[in-house]
Amino acid sequence: MIIELTDLGKRYNGTWIFRHLQYRFSSPKHYAVTGPNGSGKSTRLQVIAGTATCQAGSVRYRDGDRLLDPAQQYRYFSLAAPYLELVEEMTLAEFLSFHHSLKGWIDGRSDREIMAAVGLEASSGKQLRYFSSGMKQRVKLAQAIFSDVPVVLLDEPATNLDEDGVQLYRRFVQEHCRDRLTIISSNDTVEYDFCEEKIDLRNYK
Repeated sequence: MIIELTDLGKRYNGTWIFRHLQYRFSSPKHYAVTGPNGSGKSTRLQVIAGTATCQAGSVRYRDGDRLLDPAQQYRYFSLAAPYLELVEEMTLAEFLSFHHSLKGWIDGRSDREIMAAVGLEASSGKQLRYFSSGMKQRVKLAQAIFSDVPVVLLDEPATNLDEDGVQLYRRFVQEHCRDRLTIISSNDTVEYDFCEEKIDLRNYK
């Protein structure tokens, strides 16, 4: 999978958050997007995922030599981010089953195996509204990292995680994202110090 950003620029209320962003992402690599608050880290991931638009430039997606239809790129991405809400009226089992119906799990895993992987099997029948913030973050990471897609996007992935949760996140990326394009937006080195390439958005003002 290849993602090409050409002269990309994003503006809010007349102010450019970033401009003239040129980059080429390719599988299988891990990339870190860093920069101060307000520099557009989260926005950049949303643009790549197709959930936000830019005022300048373009994003192109390629699978080998084949140019992908931008309207279909959601089939190739998964995203975990603090601002994405879970369907809290659902139980964990219902949520994972619903997500599984949209995007399968890697390696043909079952919903029960996903719950066990994040240590939440005992809470399968519990509504997500009653989960702690750390438990919810584990669910978000599970639905992103275990989705059967070639591109994984992670925005501040260790948010609300305790030390065990952080180590679980790092192990998941190491074991399950080796052969996939992974882009991590963060200012915390523990979330991205393993990335082969780092992009500092302060260089694109």
